[in-house]
Amino acid sequence: MGGTDKKPMYITIPGLDDGVTLKAIFTTRFGGVSSPPYDTLNLSLQRDDNRENVIENYKRLSCETGIPLEHIVLTRQVHGDEISIIDKSHCGMGLVSEYKLGNSDGLITADKNIALVTIHADCVPVYLYDPAKSVIALVHSGWRGTLLNIAAKAVKLMKDRYKCKAFDIVAGIGPHIRKCCFEVHNDVYDLFLKKFPDYDFLFEASGGKYRIDLGGVITRTLTAEGLNGCNIHDIERCTVCEKELFFSHRGGQGKTGAGAAVLMMV
Repeated sequence: MGGTDKKPMYITIPGLDDGVTLKAIFTTRFGGVSSPPYDTLNLSLQRDDNRENVIENYKRLSCETGIPLEHIVLTRQVHGDEISIIDKSHCGMGLVSEYKLGNSDGLITADKNIALVTIHADCVPVYLYDPAKSVIALVHSGWRGTLLNIAAKAVKLMKDRYKCKAFDIVAGIGPHIRKCCFEVHNDVYDLFLKKFPDYDFLFEASGGKYRIDLGGVITRTLTAEGLNGCNIHDIERCTVCEKELFFSHRGGQGKTGAGAAVLMMV
């Protein structure tokens, strides 16, 4: 766990981060310089936060993790299902160099020392690692991305492009808005029920609305794609319930910064 005071700058993802061959972390609100409502470690350049503050936040995260800014890769997230293949030519993209790719909510690489980064404030971060082929993927899966099956699509791409075997892949599901706090109206509920009729036990009526277990849906789409359930590690932490620690769009009534999921092979 990062940070030198009582409030950590990031947490590690169980089952993936070993601190030696693989770094898998999720950042908190603490340790940066951004002012409210982005206080303090806002890592999103798509908010109204001062850009200089965000860059300084990345510099501080770099010092804390040992990951150089020039090795970080960002994309423009749009809640879609586009997944980009990343190599060393993309290092620093979106941070210290210009974007070279279009909109993307997923990243895959077989290169070491490239830090894949996705930005989150309730949406689900999905970490994927194949130790046999040395391939990693990182996915930003909000409710729209979950409906589009982006996590399973990342696994398919790992299999097609790098000959990964699903049984070898280890997955981590990071902090996100969990079923306790993810209430939706009939329109969204109907979309999930139509897309995932076999997962209806993950949906629950709640006072005229419905609660949806996004992590549970993603877990089952990954097992349907061939992952061993024992290799899927859900951290089981809710960004809304822990809005004092993590950035949360719902917890902040739409006015908040965003944290980062980071995945890198060393």
